[in-house]
Amino acid sequence: MHFSSNRSPLISICALLSLITTNLYAQQNYPDGRPQAKHRLMCQDEGIVMRYGDGPDSCDTYGAREAVVNKDGDRYYLFYDGAGKDGWIACLAESKDLKNWTKRGLILELGKPGSNDAKSASSPWVIKEKDTWHMFYVGTPNTTPPPYRIPAFPYLTMKAQSRSLAGPWKKQYDVVALPPKENSYYTVTSSPGYIVRQGTEYLQFFSGATQEGKITKRTLGIARTKDLNASWKIDEKPLFPLEEQIENSSVFFDTKTKTWYLFTNHIGMNQKREEYTDAIWVYWTKNINRWWAEDKAIVLDANNSIWAKGAIGMPTVIQVGNRLALLYDAAEGTSTSHMRRSIGLAWMELPLKITE
Repeated sequence: MHFSSNRSPLISICALLSLITTNLYAQQNYPDGRPQAKHRLMCQDEGIVMRYGDGPDSCDTYGAREAVVNKDGDRYYLFYDGAGKDGWIACLAESKDLKNWTKRGLILELGKPGSNDAKSASSPWVIKEKDTWHMFYVGTPNTTPPPYRIPAFPYLTMKAQSRSLAGPWKKQYDVVALPPKENSYYTVTSSPGYIVRQGTEYLQFFSGATQEGKITKRTLGIARTKDLNASWKIDEKPLFPLEEQIENSSVFFDTKTKTWYLFTNHIGMNQKREEYTDAIWVYWTKNINRWWAEDKAIVLDANNSIWAKGAIGMPTVIQVGNRLALLYDAAEGTSTSHMRRSIGLAWMELPLKITE
């Protein structure tokens, strides 16, 4: 190999090793052969911006997960799942710069015993119609034992509404937004995701999962409605094959390139065949109704996160000037646990750029 006279061979070797490491990780082979992402989207991690543990009334004692960011006026509203003393329940934090957050505590409460959200009321996605905010959140009647109370199947989409992002939120138990269906790709999960308005119709990019024996397979689908207080019509076929093993969604339209981007968390597998959320992926398309599994890239993983080298969870994105902000949950260090996660922030320059 030739080294130029004005550059240290050691630096060149280090740069080459870094490039090789990046490429190897981007093409990681999973033990069960699940698909890989072979491209990358340029992303700069800023690190933790909101740590778990100090929320009002012990609302996030055991962790902060599944960040969902919205903006109203000059204020950002961050919904996140607080793993607290009573279970995983949606909490609220507010900020003016995405970096400094004031925690406001719980915005939802658990349902009565026997209800579909008796054990968790979490991961809310919202959209505003006229003067009303419509919320779609995850409910489940099942969790693991205390103290962690990790939500367990089925994951169901439930409804609430409010005049303000800060609440109060009124639950609408009469609305069955995304009912599960036997012999479908969403038998054990039909949980909410990002909502886009297209003309007079709303499209929701929801998470679907089904079980084949002891194996859980996960993907995303589109549900459609013209009435936010009615059941949604779910597309018969998912956006991607179940083998993609992805869940949760945040959608962004790049006006400069006329391209839709769908950010999602990928479920990976280590050499012990243990599953965990190992990366944030992105898919892209020019047609919001048609996506291809091969058009995907890694956004954030252990290779480019500055603090999370194990579990990296659900993404949410929002444009700030000429950059796209990415908020996500992750476990500090090499932990792959569901618990003790905090919220991180990363940035992408616009227009978005995919690399080989």
